Amino acid sequence: MFPPSSSTESFVNRLNAWGRAGVPFAFLVDFLGETPLAWRTDEADPAQLRFNLNGITNDPGDNSPPSALPPYYFRKYPLSFEVYRPRFDYVVKNIQHGNSFLVNLSAPTPIATNLSLLDIYRHSRAPFRFWLRDRFVCFSPEAFVRIEGNRISSYPMKGTIPADLPDAERIILADAKEAAEHATIVDLIRNDLSMVADKVWVERYRFLDKITTHEGTLLQVSSEIAGLLPDSFGGAYGDLLLKLLPAGSISGAPKPSTLRIIQEAEGYDRGYYTGIMGSFDGEVFESAVMIRFLEQQGENLIFKSGGGITSRSRAEDEYQELIDKVYLPFNYESTSALLRDDLRRTAPIQ
Repeated sequence: MFPPSSSTESFVNRLNAWGRAGVPFAFLVDFLGETPLAWRTDEADPAQLRFNLNGITNDPGDNSPPSALPPYYFRKYPLSFEVYRPRFDYVVKNIQHGNSFLVNLSAPTPIATNLSLLDIYRHSRAPFRFWLRDRFVCFSPEAFVRIEGNRISSYPMKGTIPADLPDAERIILADAKEAAEHATIVDLIRNDLSMVADKVWVERYRFLDKITTHEGTLLQVSSEIAGLLPDSFGGAYGDLLLKLLPAGSISGAPKPSTLRIIQEAEGYDRGYYTGIMGSFDGEVFESAVMIRFLEQQGENLIFKSGGGITSRSRAEDEYQELIDKVYLPFNYESTSALLRDDLRRTAPIQ
């Protein structure tokens, strides 16, 4: 739960009022819950913000096929392994001391591209997308909570592998570290949902999704946890979010001490990255974790990415996963071979 503040209180009250009245809305919550934003859908100007969250959108034309993707480049400049390693070691040390079971460690990666944030939004193939003018674009594959009627469900993702590796499905599902990390998150989300639902169960455990990127396809391991909301819920979406945030899948467990470790280890402001974006169309509430996140900082573009660290994690593997998650969710087959070679280039920043 976030600490109380005037901005949080106003945000919660607006979502509660709109939800109870059946008024469609969209919202953003940053990672630390300090600057939440909310709009009535009929007041969400597509010139300033656009969203499409599993089909709920403020832009009717957004569901039409986009125009042809222009020639583009996308280069990433990640921090070096020598810079990453001390941060990783600090996290593992805290885990070994019992301060956390799982920590999501992330880092910012400068990128260069000739595409605008709006170009990326328009051409992204992702179930959850949000563009905020001159601020960021997010194209997330990970749902947070979905509410329809009195049923609430959550879909944490933990475990990623390139789909073109030989025997990729068996490798990722048999990996002991990934299995332990996933079990921890499922248990955390189940406990979180128990704070708002009367009955909670695991509907599906460790199933595979395919994620399309400009460099190929990734396999992502997910689970589905579901519950039944009490009759007293009545559309109080603000109160519900206040109890559930920050999202466990991108913070860790237990939350309070893990959030402290994250801030000490990372040394940068996540902002809206790993926060929550969501919408309500009057009947269905959709929300997603804000991963796969590209932010504009002045004249620069910064891609924020990370992964879950446990006591079984290997620094080299986690470092590579952080880099692999810096991608554009475009159709790989439509990208020319010349551009593919260019797009794969990285240059670590010391």
